[in-house]
Amino acid sequence: MEAQPTAAHAIETVFRLESPRVVAGVARIVRDIGIAEELAQDALVAALERWPRDGVPDNPGAWLMATARHRAVDLVRRRETYARKLAEIGRNLPDAAPPPEPAHPDDIDDDLLRLVFTTCHPVLSREARIALTLRLLGGLTTAEIARAHLVPEPTIAQRIVRAKRALATRNVAFEVPYGPDREARLGSVLDVIYLIFNEGYAATAGDDLLRPGLCEDALRLARLLSGLMPKEPEVHGLTALLEFQASRTAARTAPDGTAVLLKDQNRRRWNRMLIARGIRALARADATATGAPGPYALQAAIAACHAHAYSYAETDWRTIATLYALLAARAPSPVVELNRAVAVSMAEGPAEALELVDALAAEPALRDYHLLPSVRADLLSRLGRTAEARTEFERAASLTRNERERALLLRRAAEAG
Repeated sequence: MEAQPTAAHAIETVFRLESPRVVAGVARIVRDIGIAEELAQDALVAALERWPRDGVPDNPGAWLMATARHRAVDLVRRRETYARKLAEIGRNLPDAAPPPEPAHPDDIDDDLLRLVFTTCHPVLSREARIALTLRLLGGLTTAEIARAHLVPEPTIAQRIVRAKRALATRNVAFEVPYGPDREARLGSVLDVIYLIFNEGYAATAGDDLLRPGLCEDALRLARLLSGLMPKEPEVHGLTALLEFQASRTAARTAPDGTAVLLKDQNRRRWNRMLIARGIRALARADATATGAPGPYALQAAIAACHAHAYSYAETDWRTIATLYALLAARAPSPVVELNRAVAVSMAEGPAEALELVDALAAEPALRDYHLLPSVRADLLSRLGRTAEARTEFERAASLTRNERERALLLRRAAEAG
């Protein structure tokens, strides 16, 4: 009787972690992202039928991939319209690897990177690109994406369906493009890699604060892009930012899984190798820039200030506040202004920062953003306005969908009381 819940939990966990690779691997065969996602779901159904009975395989990710690939080949063989593709992949594909892509000096044999560039095709709107990529590569549910972007769930569902249909009807190639086509998609690709990393770094919902697998995938994709496009400063800027952020992962949670605030983190647990990689990537961003630094390079410079400080008290908050002001001018957003307010609070004091935060209260994009009342609560607490701080911490806890963050905010509310 105990095998059922154990197998079900394993299937859910493995599929959430492995579905991006399965979809990407199958899409390389069928050349249709919508069909690839359906075949990945078919593999999940097969796992639900067989694993509770036969046990979880030693390599569950490989089992899902093999099952989905076999079904992809069966589908290709059954459909006459895929005759050309069948000739390309060969009749013995169930026992062989997918065929190599056409040789090119800049080619990188990475299915996940192909999937990112495909879902970031210009035929899709920016909103559709983000929703589809978070669904396929981030493994987020439609509800999670809707909560993260503060839009109704049916809106996100429609975006994803229409995006897959558009890619299919326009016969968008499953590839990493070359030359101008690659450059045209680069901004969207960087954005979605950053969003995937953020979902791993601070999960939108669920019982865990972190989803390390997403962070690792995003960081690997950023490193691949750095090799693919060595003259693009923002590629290096994003890579540097992710290296710095990833360096703190081990210190962000306590042994019991509870969240640890930046000021309380044991910096000896920060990964010095990743910090060194971040410093080198940031130097490459500076060396390749021909004008003012871009948004990712600026965020990497902010992260570098934290990485260089041996303690929270030694952080160069004035420089961070200045960098946030530059970032707000280059890529204005309410979230950037909220982060700038935090830096101002450390550089100039909580009273000055509270004025900035209160000015953001009417921003529609922050209406349900839990970090707005969380930051405000922290400032009120530092000003000695503890009753107001407790109320704001409780409001922040009611807005977050992550159980670890909620527990932290409720604990801080109790401490303020």
